[in-house]
Amino acid sequence: AISDIPWDGPVASVRIAKDKDGNHIVNPTISELEDSNMEVIVSGTMDSIVMVEGEADYVSEDDFLTALQYAHEVIKDIVIMQNEMVKKCGLKKRDVIEPEVNLELNQKIDSLINGKVGELNEPKNKKDHYDDIDIFIKENVDSLLEEFPDNESEIKSYINSKISEDLRSKVLKGKRADGRSIDKVRKIEIDTSILPRVHGSSLFTRGETQALVVTTLGGKQDEKMIDDITGKSFKNYMLHYNFPPFCVGEARPKFSLSRREVGHGNLAERSIRRSLPNHEDFPYTIRIVSEILESNGSSSMATVCGASLSLMDAGVPVKAPIAGVAMGLIMEDEKNYSILTDILGTEDHIGDMDFKVAGSEDGITAIQMDLKIKGLPIKIMQEALEQARLARLHILKEMGKTINKPRANLSKYAPKIESVQIPVDRIGEFIGPGGKNIKSLAEQYECEFNVEDDGLVTILGQDAQMIESATKYVKGYSLVPKIGDTYDGEVVRIMDFGAFVQIAPGRDGLVHISELAWGHVKKVEDAVKIGDKVKVKLIKIDEMKRINLSIKALTKKPDNISSNKNFSKNKKEFKKQKA
Repeated sequence: AISDIPWDGPVASVRIAKDKDGNHIVNPTISELEDSNMEVIVSGTMDSIVMVEGEADYVSEDDFLTALQYAHEVIKDIVIMQNEMVKKCGLKKRDVIEPEVNLELNQKIDSLINGKVGELNEPKNKKDHYDDIDIFIKENVDSLLEEFPDNESEIKSYINSKISEDLRSKVLKGKRADGRSIDKVRKIEIDTSILPRVHGSSLFTRGETQALVVTTLGGKQDEKMIDDITGKSFKNYMLHYNFPPFCVGEARPKFSLSRREVGHGNLAERSIRRSLPNHEDFPYTIRIVSEILESNGSSSMATVCGASLSLMDAGVPVKAPIAGVAMGLIMEDEKNYSILTDILGTEDHIGDMDFKVAGSEDGITAIQMDLKIKGLPIKIMQEALEQARLARLHILKEMGKTINKPRANLSKYAPKIESVQIPVDRIGEFIGPGGKNIKSLAEQYECEFNVEDDGLVTILGQDAQMIESATKYVKGYSLVPKIGDTYDGEVVRIMDFGAFVQIAPGRDGLVHISELAWGHVKKVEDAVKIGDKVKVKLIKIDEMKRINLSIKALTKKPDNISSNKNFSKNKKEFKKQKA
């Protein structure tokens, strides 16, 4: 702004959040963002808004519009400050020399294409539309190259501009490239469980845009580690968007991620995020992958719809289905414009706005708007938001015809997961020296164990019975022994005076020889052996917190056994052992 480069005026950006009490926060801190139900970045000029991007927790269109208006007032203050800085610098802007227009060439082209352009924009499918345009341009270029051999690019550019002008004119009159009305969504087709072996899948088709979306569930070790300037963190929800060349009819190699894949993937990820269950209630790592199989407008919003369907197909308890729609705009002035629902690739190319809105029936979860014009009046944005809301409700209704809530159970191929809390002071004991104990448990129960700093143990595996056994074992670390309770235990040590039985990890108790069975037991080995699984009853906890157990107490006393006789036979031995 303060350089000599020509410009139309300052552009400023501001981040706006909204707390739970409805107050707007300008440039919020990280903690304020965590407590807010909306985060939006807005760019604008003194006169209007030019860019919006953000996410929200099911906010209404009115609330969102209020936030944008608030942001614009802040932007005006920043623009005033920028203008003051420019004035103080006192630099004169350089003059821009407009490129010369070859009037002779343009007149020649006009004489050749006059009356022929309109046919190219008659309603037809994407391939036929572009093929006809390519043939038309080639024919006219060939006829002009002999006279204008150095102007091939100018000829193509001028013809393309005339085709775009004709289509814009048609749209302003209510006639779109595919024949739809301005507020109509293309035909939607949906299929779920299309890939039977994965955890959840969907095929979402809207017109000539198609996305195959797959949901995969994993455990703690599947989280993505992020190590940046703020420190190390882990991400348990990821959405990846792939846009292969074949989806737009191109045959070329694919090397790395494109800007489209990063940006569209990020938008779709934020659109779905608010619908996911809390990690404490559903402790899975969730990865969604969207493969775009065909594209003719808004594959990112097709990804949002497909992702929501795929999650429900996987049995993930989402809070609500989410759908997205892309809106467009053809605008000559504030009185002559058309807001387009579910735009085509062609309409995106010739249009003045790409406005994507995602959300549920209850409100918006994400939004993104880019403008090719100087700005957008709030009134038109309000109309676009309302038109997008109606389109979103229509798409959600179509999605609901196939699946409208999560499946009752997770896929049989999805890993099973359980969470158990153990005392923090026993975490080291659970892990063991060098991880020896936890590795042994993983091998024994064929499960994956992960321990948090607060003592939360997550158990993940494929065999439900193994997980149940592992869960029962880990719960033992939190066991508080009570007199009168019964336990399943294992004999771990034998002495002359009795057997030690482990009733939980680190919790052993003595079954005295007199409590092994009714009647006289000559040797402990006659009643139990190391490794035997036994059921015991806790009969006493002494002043040193030592546990006394009984096997005998859980069996019926035979009629021919006298407790007094049994006591007298063991009295001397008991005194000797006690000493």
